[in-house]
Amino acid sequence: MGASLSTLTDDGATMGPGLGDIPESCVACVFLYLSPPEICNLARLNRAFRGAALSDSVWEKKLPANYQDLLDLMPPERYQNLSKKDIFALLSRPVLFDDGNKEVWIDRVTGRVCMSISAKAMAITGIEDRRYWNWIPTEESRFQIVAYLQQIWWFEVDGVVKFPFPPDVYTLSFRLHLGRFWKRLGRRVCNFDHTHGWDIKPVRLELSTSDGQQASSECCLDDTEQDDVNGNHKRGCWIDYKVGEFVVSDSEPATEVRFSMKQIDCTHSKGGLCVDSVFIIPSNLRDRKRKGVLK
Repeated sequence: MGASLSTLTDDGATMGPGLGDIPESCVACVFLYLSPPEICNLARLNRAFRGAALSDSVWEKKLPANYQDLLDLMPPERYQNLSKKDIFALLSRPVLFDDGNKEVWIDRVTGRVCMSISAKAMAITGIEDRRYWNWIPTEESRFQIVAYLQQIWWFEVDGVVKFPFPPDVYTLSFRLHLGRFWKRLGRRVCNFDHTHGWDIKPVRLELSTSDGQQASSECCLDDTEQDDVNGNHKRGCWIDYKVGEFVVSDSEPATEVRFSMKQIDCTHSKGGLCVDSVFIIPSNLRDRKRKGVLK
């Protein structure tokens, strides 16, 4: 049952029970209601807390129900013989798949599944013609590369992913950047010479799922006059443009999600846009991501 419920001080006085007297099994029951960071912090208190923080029964509850689907994306030797806590730590780091063009991970606070899809995994009209598009290596992308549009009339980006998402409500968004950027003498520099056409007509963003859900939105990527009034400048920074939400009620069968971004009015050209990736994230975690605290 653990340590004695009372101890003697140096002068012979009796002390009441302390944290060290709580049975490890009781601590483990409490840990079921705490987040992984809270568990790790409390594990430093004493031996009972440390033992409970290593319990597979605790960490099994923190993992998504279908965490084995994420493990199956890796070679078995990477996760064999690992404790549930170590599996949680392993899956909280990005797991690459589809030739390294997609990655999935679990949020370190909630254990919920997030995904990112590189522009390399998307069908981009004109991507093979260097008069229109170029691939730019950069540390600002999770995938170390982005697609840069110099100029085009028919702008269309399409993608698809099929994955056993756990039950949740997910938000899909495109990560875009107006202007070309690079490093000069250690400082970030942006150039907007090619940036044009995005303030004339909106870009249409769409998604659909294999079970019939649909969502769409429209936005002007470079509405500079309105941005100046609101003090919100879109040029020179990465922005997540929300396409919409979809609901997953069961991880089986796997959900197929199709998404697109289009501006196909050929009466004017547009250019000067970087396309990095698409994020699929549980909807109420999206605000944390926008504040830069999504783990």
